[in-house]
Amino acid sequence: MHSAVKEKKYEIDMCHGPLLGKILVFYFPLMLSGVLQLMFNAADIIVVGQFSGKEALAAVGSTSSLINLIVNLFIGLSVGTNVLVARYYGAGQQKELSETVHTAVLTSIVCGFILVVVGICISRPALTLMGTPEDVIDGSTLYMCIYFAGMPMMMLYNFGSAILRAVGDTKRPLYYLLVAGVVNVILNLIFVICFQMGVAGVALATVISQIVSALLVVRCLIKTQSSYRLIISNLRITKDKLIKMLQIGMPAGLQGALFSISNVLIQSSINSFGSIAMAGNTAASNIEGFVYTSMNAFHQSAISFTGQNYGAKEYKRIGKICVICQIAVCIVGGVLGTLSYACSGTLLQLYSKDTEVIAYGILRLSIICPTYFLCGTMDTIVGSMRGMGYSLLPTLVSLTGACLFRILWINTIFQWNRSLECLYLSYPISWFLTTAVHFICFFIVYRKILRKYT
Repeated sequence: MHSAVKEKKYEIDMCHGPLLGKILVFYFPLMLSGVLQLMFNAADIIVVGQFSGKEALAAVGSTSSLINLIVNLFIGLSVGTNVLVARYYGAGQQKELSETVHTAVLTSIVCGFILVVVGICISRPALTLMGTPEDVIDGSTLYMCIYFAGMPMMMLYNFGSAILRAVGDTKRPLYYLLVAGVVNVILNLIFVICFQMGVAGVALATVISQIVSALLVVRCLIKTQSSYRLIISNLRITKDKLIKMLQIGMPAGLQGALFSISNVLIQSSINSFGSIAMAGNTAASNIEGFVYTSMNAFHQSAISFTGQNYGAKEYKRIGKICVICQIAVCIVGGVLGTLSYACSGTLLQLYSKDTEVIAYGILRLSIICPTYFLCGTMDTIVGSMRGMGYSLLPTLVSLTGACLFRILWINTIFQWNRSLECLYLSYPISWFLTTAVHFICFFIVYRKILRKYT
């Protein structure tokens, strides 16, 4: 009895009572988890930039868009896990919930091992295609090979934390990330400063910290007495649950992967300006990541709250959830984006003392940060639609409005004006266009659901 009560304190009843307070209770641990993860990633970049030089900084930073391209397709499946678990939990369907949990965990392990092979095999050829400079490519390849060796654990953590988020538990993933992050920072300092391992030391510290976070999440799922308990002997893939996960998760993963293609093309264009521009872009992107993560927690909130209420047939609450998340994400994105740009010079000095690197970083932040709230509104409305089970429609809109637009921009406008300012402008313009279409799609889908079920 005591154990069951203890479990309940981590869960949130998303289907009854006032929404704003519950969304914020869900949001803040999730936001802090993302910020902590970025702080520990930033520690990677800061340590390697300060103690191994700007070439090592560029080597680590230049891999992010390529890593996201390969990983995002599989990470998208965790969105399917989140939606299904939330739906079955809200509906009180315990058998379906248990089958989804065990299917998701086994799927995450299989995906992780696929990523090990794919990532190691294509890292250098892909970096070469991206035009990675000769003084950077060896370090970038080494970083990617070590990083992808830890993919099974990274997938396991992502799918496991998606299960916990779906039932309203954002606190324990935060605790686990805190432990893993401390391990990451300590190992960074030991490997890079004491053992002079450079890029390899940063990558190895990241992999070990991922192992720690994955094991903690698995332990939590095994020890829980709730309906989402993981029983190792029950691990098997249930066909209909996998199909539903794929129907929701694959469009999300495809969107993430194709977004990454446009970002890879942008990274390739940045690479043409040399390693100093790459280093400045790396540092600025890392700072932006804190704003994005703070906004993206509302995207995750929209998915979980919408999913549970959809499962519980509380359809009228879905509109309220969307409005609350949209207003909140605009406030958070606007405030943090403005602050990031206002403090850009000071923040960038944490990553590098090189004045050219800082200047390139300020250039990016001056264009991206003041308009970043548009990206948050775009993602949050997508989260609402995915929570209702509509995943393909927002994917098609995002691919057209953001990915295709950026690719066209790079091959037309940027070719006429080959400057970093022109390149970075593709972001806010694509966010604005895509957000407008997403809002229209949401209203159409939501009215259809209300007419059908109420």
